[in-house]
Amino acid sequence: MVQETHVSAANLIFPLFIVDGVNQKTEVASMPGIFRYSIDNLLREVESCMKLGLNSFDLFPNISEELKDKYATESHREESLYLRAIREVKNNFPEACVITDVAMDPYSSDGHDGIVENGEILNDETLVVLGRMALAQAYAGADIIAPSDMMDGRVGYIRKTLDDAGFKHVSIMSYSAKYASAFYGPFRDALNSAPKFGDKKSYQMNPANQREALIESRLDEAEGADFLMVKPALAYLDVIKLIKDNTELPVAAYNVSGEYAMLKAAVQKGWLDEQHAITEVLTSIRRAGATAILTYHAKEVLENKWL
Repeated sequence: MVQETHVSAANLIFPLFIVDGVNQKTEVASMPGIFRYSIDNLLREVESCMKLGLNSFDLFPNISEELKDKYATESHREESLYLRAIREVKNNFPEACVITDVAMDPYSSDGHDGIVENGEILNDETLVVLGRMALAQAYAGADIIAPSDMMDGRVGYIRKTLDDAGFKHVSIMSYSAKYASAFYGPFRDALNSAPKFGDKKSYQMNPANQREALIESRLDEAEGADFLMVKPALAYLDVIKLIKDNTELPVAAYNVSGEYAMLKAAVQKGWLDEQHAITEVLTSIRRAGATAILTYHAKEVLENKWL
C-alpha cells in the first residue's frame, strides 16, 4: 500500500545478441546466463519471454569480421543477419516491440561508431550511414529505432529520413547521455566490436559531467526523440533523475553488461544474495525516474517471480 516505487514487466526491455548460423546458442563468457542466438533460437527465446509477459526486445548483431568495412555497408544490406532477424521476429511475433540499434561499431572494420579518417571521427559523413541503417531497420519492421552512436545531429537526421520515407510511426529512443564508461567491456566481447585503436571519448560523454547530459538530452528532444536514454544506469542514477526532472518525455536507462557481470560474479562467489541484489538494482533505476529499463536481468526476474 505504501511502497512508492514498483517495477513490472512493462518497464523492462531485454537485450538479445544474434549470431549467424543454425541452432546456435553460445554463452557470453563474461555474462553468465546470457547467450548469442542464431535466428531460429532467437525466435524460441522471444517466444519464451513473451509467455512471461516480457514483450520488448533490443536486438544486437555479432557480425563476422569479413563482413566489416570502413563504411559499415553490411548494416543496411537487405539480407544481412540483423535485418533478417528483425523481419523474422516481427513476422512471427507482430505484437512484440522490437527495438533496433543504430551505430556503426558492430559493422565497422575500425570498431568505432563513426567513419574514421586519419584517426578522427567524421560526424556529418557518418549521419548518412546512420540514416541508411535506420531506414533499412524500419523497412524490416522495427518499432523503435535506438541510435547509440552519439554523433551530433543524428536524431534529427534519422527522424527526417524516416518521415520522408513514410515511417512517421517508428519511434526514436535516443541514447542521449551515453558515457565513455568502463562498464561496456562484456558487451563488446559479446559482439566482438571493441575499437581497433584509441577509445570513444571524443564522442561519448565524460563521466565527470552532469549538466552536459541535460544539454545533450534537450538537443535530442528538440530534434524529435520520443525517449531519452541514460547509459550506464547504476553509476548515473543522478543523471537519470536530472533528465527526468527536466523533460516530459519517457526516460530509459541501460543497466549495462558490466553492471550485470559484476553482480553475477559477486553472486557466484556467494558475496551477494541474488534475488535481493537484482531487485534492489532495478528498483533504484526505476526510483531515479526511468520508465524503461534495458537489462539483462529482465527474463530471470520474471521467470523467478522476483518482482
